Amino acid sequence: MTSPIRLLIVDDHPVVRDGLRGMFTGDPGFEVVGEAGDGAEALAVAAHHSPDVVLMDLRMPGMDGVTAIGRLVRSGSSAKVLVLTTYDTDADVLPAIEAGATGYLLKDAPRDELVRAVRAAARGDSVLSPRVAGRLMGRLRSPGPAEEPLSQRELEVLTLVAKGASNREAAARLFISEATVKTHLLHVYAKLGVNDRAAAVAVAYDRGLLTPGGSPFC
Repeated sequence: MTSPIRLLIVDDHPVVRDGLRGMFTGDPGFEVVGEAGDGAEALAVAAHHSPDVVLMDLRMPGMDGVTAIGRLVRSGSSAKVLVLTTYDTDADVLPAIEAGATGYLLKDAPRDELVRAVRAAARGDSVLSPRVAGRLMGRLRSPGPAEEPLSQRELEVLTLVAKGASNREAAARLFISEATVKTHLLHVYAKLGVNDRAAAVAVAYDRGLLTPGGSPFC
């Protein structure tokens, strides 16, 4: 007899967690081993219960889903992460996939589609909602407008951010004000078409603007 798929549900809304738990606990093919309301709690629960699949929301207070995915992957966990969110913008999809998510579904997915996706993720298969897959294919097929290059200073700021530096730490390292660091980051976001630090770093790595361990200044 096949063992049930061990599932961890991560979402900051208790009503959503309740609904998902009710959906999967009624199916003998699944076992909900834990729940979490943010990324940090998800990491702790995953370390304790070793789930097969983590259903991960992205935008949560405290540690967000993308950060949690990256840390879970780096921890050596064998859990597969299936993103379940309401957001399908490039700024959400690309960082999640770059961080190591196995799949990406939207919360309006039918129950049967979600169940199939969790089973596929447990096997290690990649799963994308049709809408997300369409966006990614469109992005690959059309080059879009020419990318505006980052300035040397913007690249320096982004390199420090990628290494985990806060705005204050980056300012001290570069001998500039925190306000100037924030301004450079806003320019970086606009040029890369993203909305936050994690997405900027993910896109920069994807485009080859940053390399692991590399730095444009020493």
